[in-house]
Amino acid sequence: MWSQRDPSLRKSGAGNIFVRNLDRNIDNKALYDTFSLFGNILSCKVACDHAGKSRGYGFVHYETEEAAKQAIERVNGMQIGDKTVEVTRFLKRDDREPAPVAYTNIYVKNVPPNFDDDMLKSMFGGYGTITSSAILEDAKGRKFSFINYETTESAQKAVEELNGKDLRTDEQKEEQKEDEEPALLFVGRAQSKAERARELKKAATAPGTQARQQGVNLYVKNLDEDMSDASLKELFETFGTITSVVAMKDEKDKCKGFGFVCFASPDEATKAVTEMHLKVVKGKPLYVGLAEKKEARQERLRQRYQPGAGGMPGMMGKGGKDGMGKGMGK
Repeated sequence: MWSQRDPSLRKSGAGNIFVRNLDRNIDNKALYDTFSLFGNILSCKVACDHAGKSRGYGFVHYETEEAAKQAIERVNGMQIGDKTVEVTRFLKRDDREPAPVAYTNIYVKNVPPNFDDDMLKSMFGGYGTITSSAILEDAKGRKFSFINYETTESAQKAVEELNGKDLRTDEQKEEQKEDEEPALLFVGRAQSKAERARELKKAATAPGTQARQQGVNLYVKNLDEDMSDASLKELFETFGTITSVVAMKDEKDKCKGFGFVCFASPDEATKAVTEMHLKVVKGKPLYVGLAEKKEARQERLRQRYQPGAGGMPGMMGKGGKDGMGKGMGK
């Protein structure tokens, strides 16, 4: 591999191209010889497996965008060896357009207490054939549902049309407190445990977050009233180094049903969420997710519910008066 030793030039990203469908006999030198015609090359590499055999693609990083542009125009579609190569601008993983996900199973949260199977099917059946559905309840009697459609198109249409729909009664709207998130219907693709863990890790490692500054603070809900700081720590200490822990208490020294556990690293926190979210402890399924500072939560809600706001609400729970969104600190 040929590589420019100045890291600032290599890491700039400008002038970087991706070469796909390479002949397996093309090595680093042959790749360099082919592409050096168009400008000064900072680095050039054919991707290889553990045995040193070409994987059929490579990377060429030019000093200038102009050289990269010329290489793409001149070499894309050209036959090199026995293969016709494809040459495109290289995009970092975070800059790539996410591939559309095909799904038929959706998750519905904030289902009204009076809803039954017939009402659910009446509301969701208009978007396509439902192959299976179920209404479930958590330990507090709050209803949620999983609905599986015959086609991805039906599931996507249901998400587009029903996510964020307000099914509250006038009485419930009047009782809504200003600092609580409205219990609007949430409809989204049902996620696997691994997907939720990846989202947590991504959020926890984002620049400027509380996680980066002082560990990763997790919010734990549905705790038993007898839960203490020590017992809460005991529940989570097998997943890594805990820097602080607190089970929130009322004036009678009883747990208010929620608390915070702060881990030293994102990996430890991700492991804890993966294993402990929805785990039944003393007859109650725990909610375990990333804690938010009050300011961050308010900004997220403002963006989500402002007129014309797009996007889909997250699945991290609604929080509210029982403490969601309040960081614990050190």
